[in-house]
Amino acid sequence: MLSDPASNILKLGLTDGMKVVDLGAGSGFYSFEAAKIVGGSGHVYAVDVQKDLLERLRSTGASYGLRNIEIIWGNAEKIGGTKLREAIADRVIASNILFQIEKIDDFILEIKRILKPGGKVLVVDWSGVSALSPKTVIPAMKAEMLFEKAGFKLDQSFDAGEHHYGLVFVRN
Repeated sequence: MLSDPASNILKLGLTDGMKVVDLGAGSGFYSFEAAKIVGGSGHVYAVDVQKDLLERLRSTGASYGLRNIEIIWGNAEKIGGTKLREAIADRVIASNILFQIEKIDDFILEIKRILKPGGKVLVVDWSGVSALSPKTVIPAMKAEMLFEKAGFKLDQSFDAGEHHYGLVFVRN
């Protein structure tokens, strides 16, 4: 099985009222799951560079009756590129995005900027090169090293599907 957002997101310990940022939200699978859990008093910021994906996410979310998702056209590879204020998020989701990032240090620093101290980030990405994966992957050990270098602490690692790893980091 490929990665399962509904199962993976449970590792973040989301609760009603939390603010969640989904970086590289894409089709919105994680945004939808987070929005259901954090409820009407919570908020999900779905950030992506692709406007067409964000429009699809907006209409699909509306059809599900999810009114707590805010669509943001932004670039998470630039510090300040998400257009969100500092320490706005209780949780951040970065799923299937690391392998696409060119400026990974800036990406991680942007996560740190928008995440509250003690907040958590969920990283789900390709575990290795296979017929289904992209040509270039960021292995779990490298991701762990990069996040720890930026001041995050590994909280847990888990199997996020047949072709994916999952890591949860805490911001110091």
